Order: sequence, then structure tokens, then C-alpha cells
Amino acid sequence: MTRPGKAAAQGGGSADLYEIRRKIYPRAVTGLFARWRWATVWVTQLVFYGLPWLSWNDRPAILFDLINRRFYLFGVVLYPQDFIYLTALLVISALALFLFTAVAGRLWCGYACPQTVYTEIFMWIERKVEGDRPARMRLDREAPGLRKLRIKATKHALWLAIALWTGVTFVGYFTPIDVLLAKIAAFGLGPWETFWILFYGFATWGNAGFMREQVCIYMCPYARFQSAMFDRDTMIITYDGARGEPRGPRPRKTDPKVLGLGDCVNCGLCVEVCPTGIDIRDGLQYQCIGCAACVDACDKVMDRVGYPKGLIRYDTENGLAGGWSRAQLFRRVRRPRVLVYSAILLALTVALFVHLALRTPLKVDVIRDRGTLGREVENGQIENVYRLMLINGAETPRTLRITVGGIDSIAVASDSQVTVGAAEAHAIAVRVRIARDHRARPGMNAIEFTVTAADDDSVSVREKSTFYVPR
Repeated sequence: MTRPGKAAAQGGGSADLYEIRRKIYPRAVTGLFARWRWATVWVTQLVFYGLPWLSWNDRPAILFDLINRRFYLFGVVLYPQDFIYLTALLVISALALFLFTAVAGRLWCGYACPQTVYTEIFMWIERKVEGDRPARMRLDREAPGLRKLRIKATKHALWLAIALWTGVTFVGYFTPIDVLLAKIAAFGLGPWETFWILFYGFATWGNAGFMREQVCIYMCPYARFQSAMFDRDTMIITYDGARGEPRGPRPRKTDPKVLGLGDCVNCGLCVEVCPTGIDIRDGLQYQCIGCAACVDACDKVMDRVGYPKGLIRYDTENGLAGGWSRAQLFRRVRRPRVLVYSAILLALTVALFVHLALRTPLKVDVIRDRGTLGREVENGQIENVYRLMLINGAETPRTLRITVGGIDSIAVASDSQVTVGAAEAHAIAVRVRIARDHRARPGMNAIEFTVTAADDDSVSVREKSTFYVPR
């Protein structure tokens, strides 16, 4: 494998600026952590592929309606003004990532990251079509022919089917999935829907089918800054060098101590099952995504040779150096960094859901008519005109009453009652007047609009504005 600067170091005339990719052929592995990985594959994909098909109040349960600027999340309807909730969700997600990383390293990368999940699915298809590691390596070395073309074409056809359905599902979060499929059947897709289905499908096919570990190593920024979230009590995939070295093959029934060997039989399976192609025995590396495939492979070898499991295992630097028990490791989970992350994460999560539960399903924006600041009308009254944008966040039509206060004798002179459709926005011009014998001072005076649901006084919004009195 060519590394940067290697040619120059060996006396060559030039140095490579990048590492030439060596294709990796991960071997299939079974075990506890492999089962956990597949459990997360099933859970994440059932959620991703299934949510667009769920209905709620005769509409998709989750729908990001960009055209009408409405976002449906089960019983909640959000508008662009609710961007603060998205911000809170992103902060919570970041804190959760920090917490999981501080406790057990790259759990997200190894088990739930879309790149890991789809690579796992694509590799499963590859193994079913082409065979396990040795068979795939032989096939790639084989001269081009009908057999090789048939096998490769079958694999890519299955990959493309999954990738395109993934693209369709992604767009199904923005266009109702039944409407989208009807458009596809009638060849009536719009340009943006066509683009995003093909783009998302191509990205899935390319990343999970070809780039794989390159995405994790070179494209994902998390691999670069993860070490800032580690400490010596973070549980990571470790190789117990004190127990395993010196490594080497030996007859199965021979005591390794007689030969001066450690427990590592140097079978190389930990390297062959690694999706990024590293040797965990060289120590922690940023390429390690924490999938624990090497743990499953090593444990099986230890079972076969009759040695204790755990030569490669989840452990901490302090635990490995001190020979700590599992109970001692878990006690160190409750350290200050983890407790602070947990407290902040819990507080933000509770605050978000409480705020969502208590939010008023009504929004009001008041805009003054700047063309006419204030004018005198019949009977010497002073009139200002406003434009009220009423947003009904409920999924039932609602009749709203508009009142105004803040100045003696101030009142709404136009229609003070309006009906707004379910999950709709409605703009209305409102004329506000004060009597001739008002006591308001010339210039701007503070006033307040109150918009209340006619059927529920608890649904009420107050919005401040100003009333202009000519001098």
C-alpha cells in the first residue's frame, strides 16, 4: 500500500500526495456485536422506510411540505417561525453524540450511522451474490467473461434497486408517498423530485457500494475530532497486548507459555473482518469505527483454541493498564464529564418536549400599513391600518376574535372575527380607531392586539404594536 512520501523515503524521485486505495474484502462474521449491528440495521430501516406510509388525521404522519411551508410531525404542525425547535433538536443530537462518544467511543459510527447501515446491507447482498471474502477476491482476479458479467450485473441491479427505493423514500418525506408513486407510475414526476430521487439513490449506491471506508476515513469530519471527546476512561475497542504478545502460530494443544508465546495466534481474522482494513493490534487508530467485528472474530478463535475470550474487547486505557474488572469500568462511567453531558442533555430534551406540549397552536404577526401612518376619518376619529397574519396550527378550522387595547377608546373598526382553515395561514387587513376626545399623545403609542379562539379562550395570543396619532 503506497503511503504519502514513501517513494521519496526509498530514494524515488517523487512522493505520492495521496494514498492509493487498496480494495478491502471484509470477511463475514457472526457474534454478539454482529447481532447488535443487524438489530440497529432493522430498527433504523423500519423507521426510515416505514414512516412515510403512516397516516395521521388523513395525512402523512411526517411530511415536510416545503411548498406550503408547513411541517407535520404526527399531531404537531410547525411553520418556518418554529425554526427554534429544529435548532434545539440539532443541539440535543450533538450532545447525545458527545455523551455516547465519551462513554463508549464511536457507537454511532459502528452501529447506527447511515454509511455503516447501508454498507452492511450492500455487503450482505455482495456476499450472497459473489460469496465470502475468498470467493470475491477470486472473482475480481478472474478474466472478464459472461459468468463474471452475470454475477456483477446481478449484484449491481440489486444495489440499484435498494438505492433508488431509498431515494423514493427520502422524497416521500416531502411529497406524500402515495402521490409520489402515482406520479412515478404515470411518468409525471416534477424536476426537483426526479433530481432528488436520482441524487439520493446515486449517493447511496456510490457510498455504500464503492466508497465505503473512504467516506469514514476521508470525508467524515467525525473521525478527525473524535479524539477530543475521548479520555482514558472512554470504552474503546482494544487489544490486550500484555496478554497477546508475543504473537505467533502454535499447535492447538500446546501450552503457549512453553513456547514463550502470548494468546494471539496471529490468524489475521481481526484484520480480515475489519470494514476499514486496519489491524487493531497496532493500537487505537482514527480509522476504527468501533463496529467490534474484530471482537467477534477474535472471541471465536479463542473459543476454538481453548483460551479465555476478551483478547480484543471493549475496554478503557485506564482499565487495560490497571487490569480493572467490568464493575470497575462501569463505575468510571459516572465521571464528571458524563454526568455534565447527561444533565444538560436531559434538561434540553425535557424543555423541548414541554415547550412543544404547551405551545399555543396559534401564531399572529402584526404589520403596520406604512403607506398611511395615521389619518383622520369621520367624526374626527384617528385611524391606523394593520395587516394581521393569522396562522392556525390546529388541524381543525378555527374562528378567531380580534380585539385591541392600550389606549382609552381604542377599538377595531373593521370585521373583528375571522375564520381560518385547518393548518392554514390567513392575512387580514384590520382598521383600528380612537375617538376624537382621545387622551393619546401625538406620535407613536403602544398598543396590543389580542387574538382569541371563539371556541376556546385558552387559545389566545397577544402581539404588541404601535398606534400613530398625527401632530
